[in-house]
Parts: sequence; structure tokens; C-alpha cells
Amino acid sequence: MSMINNSHRDTATGDVLHVSGELDLPNAAVLRNHVEQLTLVHGHRLVIDLSGLTFCDSSGITTLFAARQHTQAAGADIVLADVPAHTLRNLGIIGLDQVFTFWTGADAL
Repeated sequence: MSMINNSHRDTATGDVLHVSGELDLPNAAVLRNHVEQLTLVHGHRLVIDLSGLTFCDSSGITTLFAARQHTQAAGADIVLADVPAHTLRNLGIIGLDQVFTFWTGADAL
């Protein structure tokens, strides 16, 4: 098991959260807690950069969906950036590719 690493920075339009490592059951709680501790502002955007993600199981996907619900409750938006192909495929299988906004490359930041 690889520990998840989160780093975050503020931008003019909201927070950017960089996630790397494995987003599995033990680490999903870490990410969920991190997202819940962010001060989300109405009209701003939370970007979750997944470019360093090496693995994501169903608990990780559930955590990403919970992050979406958390941002929407604050009147903010959420974007998943640079999602690895394996995770993007799984999101597509369950229909969440129709729910999330995805960015790649330079658009992400």
C-alpha cells in the first residue's frame, strides 16, 4: 500500500488539490478529510489534480463523488484534472464521466 500525498494551493478562482499515490480505502478517508477542511467559496472552483494517482478503487471513487457533493453544497464547482486512464475508464463505466468536468494538461492549472 502506498500512502496518499495531498498538497494544496489557493488560486484566484479557488483551491487546487494535488493527489498522488493510491486512493484506496485507508487513503480515501485522508482525502475526504482534506476536502472537508477546505474553505470553499460560492462561485469558486476546486480543482483536484490526479496526475500523480497510481491506483483508485471504489472507495476512492466514492470519495471523489463526496467531494463533488461537498463543493456543490458550498455553491462551488469541482474539476478533476489529469485523471489517469485507468481511473477515467472506471469513472466512465459507472457513468460519472457524465457528472464530473475533466481538464487535461495546461487547462488544469
